[in-house]
Amino acid sequence: MEEIAARAGAQAGVLELRVGAMAAGGGCVARAPDGRVVFVRHSLPGELVRARITSETARFLRADAVAVVERSPDRVDPPCPAAGPGGCGGCDWQHVALPAQRRLKSELVSEQLRRLAGVDVPVAVEELPGAPDGLGWRTRVQFAVDGDGRVGMHRHRSHDVHPLERCLIAHPAVEAAGVEQRIWPGAERVEVEASATGGGAVVVVPGGRGGTRSGARTGARALPDVEAGLVDGRRVVRPPGAIHHRALGREFRVSAGVFWQVHPAAPAVLAGAVLDTLEVVAGESVADLYAGAGLFAALAAERVGTSGSVVAVERNGAACADARANTADLPQVSVVREAVTPRVVSTGIGRPDVVVLDPAREGAGRDVSAALAALVPTPRRIAYVACDPASLGRDLRVFLDAGWRLASLRAFDLFPMTEHVEVLAVVEPPAA
Repeated sequence: MEEIAARAGAQAGVLELRVGAMAAGGGCVARAPDGRVVFVRHSLPGELVRARITSETARFLRADAVAVVERSPDRVDPPCPAAGPGGCGGCDWQHVALPAQRRLKSELVSEQLRRLAGVDVPVAVEELPGAPDGLGWRTRVQFAVDGDGRVGMHRHRSHDVHPLERCLIAHPAVEAAGVEQRIWPGAERVEVEASATGGGAVVVVPGGRGGTRSGARTGARALPDVEAGLVDGRRVVRPPGAIHHRALGREFRVSAGVFWQVHPAAPAVLAGAVLDTLEVVAGESVADLYAGAGLFAALAAERVGTSGSVVAVERNGAACADARANTADLPQVSVVREAVTPRVVSTGIGRPDVVVLDPAREGAGRDVSAALAALVPTPRRIAYVACDPASLGRDLRVFLDAGWRLASLRAFDLFPMTEHVEVLAVVEPPAA
């Protein structure tokens, strides 16, 4: 860590800090006068800032940089007026120039893999097409709703809602639904899911204040009119209840609430990278774990042809229904509704030549990773798609300890204006 100067500011609860490296979580690391670590949001490495303390424990403090005394050359003015201390908690890095965002993400991925997996590899975070200014890309946005029914975003680490009239990282198809211009009585949150390829939009309103629990029938609750499908709980109030995306020449139905990558270019870029790196060919068998709506399964099935096979494992029932619909023309695909567990890996996916897994942020876990590493016969390659470098590092360590090697690693800037990054790691088994 860089040497950090710290002294109390003139204002109570404010410290003047020389901040060091960026840490996981989106803020920089500094040191308080009493020796405790301070995680400073809205700062950049090397800056001298005045930071207001927002929370503290016996071991560390959290703070917001409320004034910049010495400015980094990578600092820019945030494009959104809601960004910054006390505003929307969604975009941590609107104050960072886009090239610097990708460089910082590269450093964070490298640090996590070095610390957790014990590997030291260069990482270059790749820009995706379609959002050159880092705005207007997010096709799925969850808005908070305050007690008056106004839409906004939660402030950082708070239940307070910062009202918004427009979200700058939201895709135009999300904004076209007009959610922010309407009042949503009784709702705690409103989610907009939209297609960037002209496949419609759905507004989902889970049960909330004055309504019923999420997922239950909500009866005749009054909701505003929107320029989109409307789903209240699980009830489709106004069709459509699903949207359609296109990726690499195929159309995919995705029902409300089912996972789909939020960057418009992500499905095609990730699927192409996975299948090309795995070098999937006709006649092979593929296991797609955490398959969601069947993106990887469908595109892998096109490559293996009818002489090959694909088994897609997914625990969510709606996602399985979508995956079956999206692969209806591909008889070589089998969709299995199961949670991905060591038992399923060992006995439920056959003898795959290659495996792709795309788990949620918590990762596959050590037990599932160990079961994959122990498969007999051994897959010739496994592709792990991760949205959390720390989870990936933990699981990658399991493969490396079992004698597998890291064959390749790529990182993608799927989430501009935030610290988040997508990583594709491909591992190969020990040499025979």
